[in-house]
Amino acid sequence: MPPKSRILVDALGSQCAIARSLGVLSDPWSFLLLREALLGRRTFAQFRDSLGIATDVLTARLNALVDHGVLEKVPYQELGQRTRHAYVLTSAGEELKLVLVAMQQWGEVHLPHGPGSSVIPVIGEARERVSVALVNTRGQIVNHEDVEFLRFPALDEASSPN
Repeated sequence: MPPKSRILVDALGSQCAIARSLGVLSDPWSFLLLREALLGRRTFAQFRDSLGIATDVLTARLNALVDHGVLEKVPYQELGQRTRHAYVLTSAGEELKLVLVAMQQWGEVHLPHGPGSSVIPVIGEARERVSVALVNTRGQIVNHEDVEFLRFPALDEASSPN
């Protein structure tokens, strides 16, 4: 795997939360590994087989996700086999569902492919579909066209916008 660019390494120390997130989730394999973990994959072999990813790339990405607290290594042992490690989503990893659902929604609208997605986010036994929305501080859904980004120098609790 090629070394990370200096920009991505520096991103982890950035004030910008987007840059810091990219410092952890800097390549497509990270998101595909998250998708597979959310689908129930846990072992190295399951990830490798489902994604067709090279073992050295898989090792590097799994280690990076563990190092950054997205996945946790949990030892397991099958009868008569040596101890191995499963990879389980941490609470921080689980929270990335929001990002993956947003990516999935965007892809369905802007990159349609056939009759629908192969992965659909659902909730409960009724398998009701869920979606991601932007919500203001009063809990009201807002249109993405109404949202803008502002840059603030050195945010702290006193200067943070509401």
